[in-house]
Amino acid sequence: MNVDLVVLDIAGTTVQEHGLVYRALADTVEAAGGTPADVGRWMGADKHEAISSMLGRSDVDTEFADFHVRLRKLYAETPPTPLPGVPEAVAQLRSAGVKVALTTGFDRPVVDGLLDVLGWREDVLDAVVCVDDVPAGRPAPYMVFRAMELCGARDVRRVLTAGDTVRDLEAGTNAGAGYVVGVLSGSQTAEELGAVRHTHLLPSVASLPTLLA
Repeated sequence: MNVDLVVLDIAGTTVQEHGLVYRALADTVEAAGGTPADVGRWMGADKHEAISSMLGRSDVDTEFADFHVRLRKLYAETPPTPLPGVPEAVAQLRSAGVKVALTTGFDRPVVDGLLDVLGWREDVLDAVVCVDDVPAGRPAPYMVFRAMELCGARDVRRVLTAGDTVRDLEAGTNAGAGYVVGVLSGSQTAEELGAVRHTHLLPSVASLPTLLA
């Protein structure tokens, strides 16, 4: 394989979380007196930034804490699960010597809870980068660069990024990744993903080993 590192989004790309994060976002904003009509615009983005923008103010720590509470409740009621074929694809890539990292617009407390539910805390991934680990979330490329740093990848041309949102593709392009892959396992369509720069569109992350073989 001519790739050293695969960088994958979480929700809608590797994990089926049933759109609950956007439900929690919408409910949080609505409870704070805002209008969550454009919540879909924040797919793949920093959730603190999303709440701040939808409410039109920067002091949203209380609302962000409320978002955490709502999301934990929703995840307890409907636990997230790996998308079909993803664990097998990740294991196949790693067995071929490719490092695999997750990046996400979630902050560390949310991600730690997700990894516990999935059983992915140990021996499944090489790195996990959260939005609060870097100066700015997608479409900035910093989470990709942080994943490279953690995994010892030196050549961005030998990095593959994959995600189910336009912001995922924009981040991969902004990082200069050799492969920028859109996957159709989330809520955005081929037409939406195809409207921004990319190298491939695939049904899901399960197709990556075949692409790279």
